[in-house]
Amino acid sequence: MRATRFHIATLKEAPADAEVVSHRLMTRAGMIRRLAGGIYSYMPMGLRVIRRIEAIIREEMNRAGAIELLMPVIQPAELWMESGRWDRYGPELLRVRDRHERDFIVQPTSEEVITDIARNEIRSYRQMPVNFYHIQTKFRDERRPRFGVMRGREFTMKDAYSFDRDPQAALESYQAMYDAYVRIFKRMGLEFRAVAADTGPIGGSASHEFQVIADTGEDRIAFCPDSDYAANVELAEALPLLAERAEPGEPLVNTPTPGCARCEDVAELLGIPLARTVKSVVLAVDREDDMGAPKGVEVWLAMVRGDHELNEVKAHKVPGLEEFRLATEAEIVEHFGCPPGYLGPIGTRRPVRVVVDRTVANMSDFVVGANQVDHHFTGVNWLRDLPLGQVADLRNVLAGDPSPDGKGRLEICRGIEVGHVFYLGTKYSAAMDATYLDEQGKPRAMEMGCYGIGVTRLVAAAIEQNHDPRGIIWPRPIAPFEVVICPVGYDRSDAVRSAAEALHEALVAAGVDAILDDRGERPGVMFADWELVGVPVRVTIGERGLKDGKLELQTRRQGDVSLVSVAQAPEAVRRMLDPC
Repeated sequence: MRATRFHIATLKEAPADAEVVSHRLMTRAGMIRRLAGGIYSYMPMGLRVIRRIEAIIREEMNRAGAIELLMPVIQPAELWMESGRWDRYGPELLRVRDRHERDFIVQPTSEEVITDIARNEIRSYRQMPVNFYHIQTKFRDERRPRFGVMRGREFTMKDAYSFDRDPQAALESYQAMYDAYVRIFKRMGLEFRAVAADTGPIGGSASHEFQVIADTGEDRIAFCPDSDYAANVELAEALPLLAERAEPGEPLVNTPTPGCARCEDVAELLGIPLARTVKSVVLAVDREDDMGAPKGVEVWLAMVRGDHELNEVKAHKVPGLEEFRLATEAEIVEHFGCPPGYLGPIGTRRPVRVVVDRTVANMSDFVVGANQVDHHFTGVNWLRDLPLGQVADLRNVLAGDPSPDGKGRLEICRGIEVGHVFYLGTKYSAAMDATYLDEQGKPRAMEMGCYGIGVTRLVAAAIEQNHDPRGIIWPRPIAPFEVVICPVGYDRSDAVRSAAEALHEALVAAGVDAILDDRGERPGVMFADWELVGVPVRVTIGERGLKDGKLELQTRRQGDVSLVSVAQAPEAVRRMLDPC
């Protein structure tokens, strides 16, 4: 490839709305151009990266036995009504109508369509296992698209769907996809972790996220450096930090705490550790009768230690709290007799249900709100002063917590989710009557799994992990070009031009994806462009070096520079590429 026959459109400045590194660098490197909020055109430089990512994904999906097909972007609403997601999915689902007033959606994912295909194509147990995948445009109508392609509205995703006879076979398919994902991200040269995760709106049971490690990641990952344990903080199990509850050592006292509505303020006023205070979070559940009519509001009090945070994902898994919301201030005053900041389980105005975090359940002589403005109870003890409510894992883990596998202490890092595997079971097949005939000729619902990779998100995640002040640093397997040849004085020196073209031809013949910068730009401009774009290896050819029969090779990541003879350059470039 010659630069004059390619489109190179680098920018000195990033757009004002670019909040993260990948958005700034993708725009400056000429990889994307914004069309509308969360919608981008992928320019030639960016598309080359996408195609490299897609090629790796296809190779590994095919290696794992998956079969590629292509499902439409537009899907009929009837399928989503069958699954129940037409009403449940929410405003991110872009709904449209055709000229006949029929409802359609612009797909965010394809569980319904693939289930419809399976119920029409798969009749017998002999046709399974089978795994279909496609790489297709998706659309999710994000309320606030941001971070460039990281959280855009239109994006490209690889989604795959497995169909099996029984749960054991389905979990084998799940493991095959898990292993394929590990190979995919390793081949891309990315630092990543596979973490246990919540299933979210897709549904199902088993679930793992694949997270590219990056300081700018939105997700927080808890992992144990001494074992293989890793989980999204939303799901990571928080073990009790107290092995057992001590006997009461203080009397229960209603203590004035003027102006101290936060646990931190109470601890400072009383001169005690924050870990001796307990935070009260009021939740509400709207109940209905058997006919679906409103039956009233059930109020809960969730209690976590003052230095901990309530994990809402975990709270939703507490029996009775599946559909909770945060209580309104009016509901709080009605049940507790005072506004937030001084709430607790003792002396509520109306009955409330109490759910207690594991660590709080083992606390003694703690401090909690007295349901009276400017007052807290000190010396509170379970059983003596109040009954122990329902106990559950309610909090986010923190760095230093014991690892749930018992093999060390947890650390916290940030990651960007780029892949997700789910074991769905019969969630969709049962709802949509996707059955097969077993060995006895009886119909059974198919066991399903689904497996997604954010193709365009991977581009941004790779940049977030691989960059420096000068620009992008691509891992070789997904770089837009592997090598750039930068001839100094290409338009002025026959010797430089001849050496550059000969090397370019030799590299291309050897299977190296090289680009020759034949634009005749000044060295500073040329070098800055390719450092911004992030090509792994740069070859500089100049008249001075040629007089000694030498070329200069430099790696983008380490910046290692070496001089090699013109004759040895093709082989030296290939060797330099190997670790990139």
